[in-house]
Amino acid sequence: MSQNVQPNQNNPSEEIDLGQLFKLIGDGFRKFFNFIGNIFKGIFHLIISFLLFIQRHIIKFVIAGVVGIVVGVILDMKKEPKYISSMVVEPNFNSVQQLYNNINFYNGLVEAEDSVALSELLEIEVAEAASIKEIEIESYSDENQKLQLFDEFIRSLDTTTRKVIDMEAYLKNFNALDARFHNISIVATNSLVAKKTQPAIIKSISQNEYFNQQKNTKDENIELEVRVYNEQLTEIDSLQLLYKRVMEKEADKPLQGTNISLGEGRTEENKELALINKIDEIKQGLVQLNQERANKSNILNVISEFPRSGVERKGILRSYKFLITVALLGLVLLGLSILELNKFLKEYAKSKNQG
Repeated sequence: MSQNVQPNQNNPSEEIDLGQLFKLIGDGFRKFFNFIGNIFKGIFHLIISFLLFIQRHIIKFVIAGVVGIVVGVILDMKKEPKYISSMVVEPNFNSVQQLYNNINFYNGLVEAEDSVALSELLEIEVAEAASIKEIEIESYSDENQKLQLFDEFIRSLDTTTRKVIDMEAYLKNFNALDARFHNISIVATNSLVAKKTQPAIIKSISQNEYFNQQKNTKDENIELEVRVYNEQLTEIDSLQLLYKRVMEKEADKPLQGTNISLGEGRTEENKELALINKIDEIKQGLVQLNQERANKSNILNVISEFPRSGVERKGILRSYKFLITVALLGLVLLGLSILELNKFLKEYAKSKNQG
């Protein structure tokens, strides 16, 4: 007799477990979205409370703003204008650290209001030194300049060391002193004083004995390399003449039977081609030496001098009408906030006592 095969039926306990699982997942999502919603509600409540606070005290804020603007405008009309001048320099022979030390020292004298010492160092009048309000220096470099410096740095290393140098690590450790160009800025109430300080700033670096020794050594090394290159060119010229005469003699020899030898002629041609390539390398080396000699002709190269007259330093963020207005509004906000907090604490304490 055949038996009827009953189809598999789902276990009721498994259906209950799956239902509970889906319910837990749904509750978890619901709690999460409720939590996010409560955060937004809290932020919205804070914004509305702040706007209501401003609405209640709008007249006080308007008065503080008007007073700040009026007082600021009066002070802006009375204050002495300030002028800013900038000079871009390129320090050589590791003189950048000394340059930064000098500029920071000058600025320290400015902050200390030691006009006498500053006038002696910058070789200007005491009144002109007193007009200086700020002296700063900062590096000037972009990504292209950083890559060029990395390329020059790699070229100076041997083959083995180049393999362990990582460009990303080099750029990450790049600091202000590694930059090629640096910007010196002077802010003063006298628009003409910056130009007068330029010779003293440059002389403080260029007259350093150590840097001069480095420069003289560099000049001697460049001259030596130039002489070596010129001697190599002379030797190559002699070799070219020799190869040319050999090739002419080979060409003049009568052919003997069917023995035709082209190997020696090709060898002479290959040698001459190698000499031509060597000449190109030497010429490129001479060009690089001339470029290096031009770049290293001074301990401190002036790329852009101080202008004859500085530019007036303007800007709403530096004006008294902005600074005083913001300060008064901040004080009013702080004062009213303290009063509101005090009022809240009193009401809270009163409700606790009543409870």
